[in-house]
Order: sequence, then structure tokens, then C-alpha cells
Amino acid sequence: MREYKKIIEDVKRILKEEIKKEEKLLKICKSISNLDGYDWVGFYIVNKEDEEELLLGPYVGAPTEHIKIKKGKGICGQALQIGKTFLVRDVSKETNYLSCSPDVQSEIVVPIYKGKKIVGEIDIDSHKINNFKKEDKEFLEEIAKLVSNEF
Repeated sequence: MREYKKIIEDVKRILKEEIKKEEKLLKICKSISNLDGYDWVGFYIVNKEDEEELLLGPYVGAPTEHIKIKKGKGICGQALQIGKTFLVRDVSKETNYLSCSPDVQSEIVVPIYKGKKIVGEIDIDSHKINNFKKEDKEFLEEIAKLVSNEF
């Protein structure tokens, strides 16, 4: 069983720290990335000047060329467009997928809402096929609620 409760407590503690938002989000990425199969963990932030675009925020994992993602493009862009969590069990079966690495086999993207508006997303890539389950979705949606005030 994954240590969701421990990480949620970790996130609550980090959010109380008096440090910059980016530092908090990076610490949260590091905490979440301790879960097995959470190989790339990051935040995308809705561009305040162009709400049709996501900007790469703090992350842990291999560097990515996807520092800007347009609404509707890839899994992150689709989550922004539709406003719901995207859980992709096998990225090779996705036609609208932006590959960060050939190692990525599954992905989950969770929108972060402030009120009724999406302000960012949590994006997780796994090098394991079908790595994310219902429990991961619920866990990450809880994290999204907790961090929403940072946006």
C-alpha cells in the first residue's frame, strides 16, 4: 500500500512553512516522488497573461522540453481544456500525447482549482505501464485541493 497519508501530512506541513511558493511546490514534488512509479512529478501553472497556456513550474525528474503547453495539446493541455483528471494507463495508445521521455509509459494529470477556475495542474509520469489507479487519482486530487491556495 502506498504511503498516501504520510505524504498528505507532509504536504500540510510544507504548506505551513514560511518559504516562497516555488520552494513549497518543489518540496511537495520531492515528497510525492517518493512513491513507487512516480518518476516525474511536477506542476504546470496557468499563464496569467494567456489562460490558454500552461507554464512549467517546479518539478522533480528528468528535464523536459515542454515548458509551455497550449490548451488541448497533450495530456496536460487536454486536462486544462476539459477540467478533469486525466489518467492514461498506456501513453503509447494516446494520439494526442506529448512525449517527455521514451521511458514514460503511463501518466496522470490533475487540475488544480481555485474556486471554479483552473489555476494549475499536477502532472505525474511513470516508467511503468498502468501505474496509476483510482487510489492515486483520489490522493492527487486531495493534494490539488491542499495546494490550491498557493496559486
